[in-house]
Parts: sequence; C-alpha cells; structure tokens
Amino acid sequence: MTREDPIPGPSSIDEETLRAYLADQLPPEEMARVERTLRESAVLRARLEDVRNDRDDFQLHSLGAIWRRSRLTCPTRQQLGSYLLDALDPDLGAYFQFHLEIVECPFCQANLADLEAQSIAPSAGNASRSRQQRILKSSQHLLGEEGT
Repeated sequence: MTREDPIPGPSSIDEETLRAYLADQLPPEEMARVERTLRESAVLRARLEDVRNDRDDFQLHSLGAIWRRSRLTCPTRQQLGSYLLDALDPDLGAYFQFHLEIVECPFCQANLADLEAQSIAPSAGNASRSRQQRILKSSQHLLGEEGT
C-alpha cells in the first residue's frame, strides 16, 4: 500500500481478521492496516469489542484469571505443612485459614488433605517396604540361585 492509496474502510476488515488481530497472528503489514483503520473508525472499534467479548478465551486474560491460574496467593506445600503443625505466625496462619475455608482454594485444600493423610499414616513407609519384599520374593525364582 502506497501513501496515495486510500485507507480501506472498516467493512474491508472481517471478524476473522479481527480475531487474528487480537491473537497477534497477522503479518506486520496487516496489523498496521487494522490498527490504522481502528484509529479512524468507531464502528470498527465497536466490532472489535464485540469480537473480543465473543472469544472463547475472553476471561483467560483478566487480572483475576491470571491471579488464580498463577496461584499467587496460595501457600507453598511446606507452608501448608507448617500450618498443619500450627507452627506459623498467627497472622499468616489466619490468612491460610481464610484461604482454605473462605476462599476454598481447591488446589490448597487438596495439598492440605494429602499432607494430613501422610501425617496420619506413618506406616506408609512400612507398607512400601513390605510391598518391595513381596515383589522380591515373587521374583526370586527368576534370579536363580544368585538371588537366594
């Protein structure tokens, strides 16, 4: 497109092009063309907003979605272990309680449940050794006389 060429109107940009524009999937020249047209056309800006709102990933890029996806407020597993042992600063412990019981973070609740199960079952290590012994006994005949 040369400087003398007229800038295409908003009707020359379809919804597919707007979707590609939002996803940064257009070649640089096409991105520039869409941006120029957007600056000059309120109608196209309204269509862009409609396309943006109709996208499947519309809520994926909100601040709240990014915050939840990155689990920015979640305690680490080690901190949850300290919470279980009641070995935290009272303010931090109160926050973790809020996070677990009020926010009901499923990730942290699952982590906490797993830690609780591990602390209740100290014989899990013995069960693992017992299972190893059973496997060894059941396969000793494959080792021949060396394994006896």
